[in-house]
Amino acid sequence: MAEEKNPWEEVGRLCEIVAKLRGPEGCPWDRVQTHESLKPACIEEAAEVLGGIDILKQTGKAENLKEELGDLLLQVIFHAQLAHEEGFFSLADVAAAAADKMVRRHPHVFHEPLLDDDGQPLTEWQQIKAQEKKGREWEEAYLPSAFEQAAVLIEQEKKRKGIS
Repeated sequence: MAEEKNPWEEVGRLCEIVAKLRGPEGCPWDRVQTHESLKPACIEEAAEVLGGIDILKQTGKAENLKEELGDLLLQVIFHAQLAHEEGFFSLADVAAAAADKMVRRHPHVFHEPLLDDDGQPLTEWQQIKAQEKKGREWEEAYLPSAFEQAAVLIEQEKKRKGIS
């Protein structure tokens, strides 16, 4: 068995590669990408992860899933790099937000339950999520359009790849 790599070093290395690709001496294609232009790739990579899961389940072979998870991770890092360049947030902020959310939504594992506005404990995932999203409920209105965009992008990608 090969020596296990340090995941944090490898994620850091991938971040450095993306930053270099986006830099002045980087790749012309990477330098012109935007959040919007990367939507198709994001959907494609997520779909390919699903294919990798199916391959693993049916064959026991994990190589494709490993590759596709790497491509999806690249999408996350690329979008975080764009956001960092735009002054919005960094990959560390993304990771911290996800970690904090997991801790909040698992009070039975990490801490005492959150309390609602009346001081009652929140222990169910959906209750906790509703409390977190309080005042931001309008964000849900974007989901139907996002799913429609995803469906269109998937159809375009299938046509591009000659998949029926």
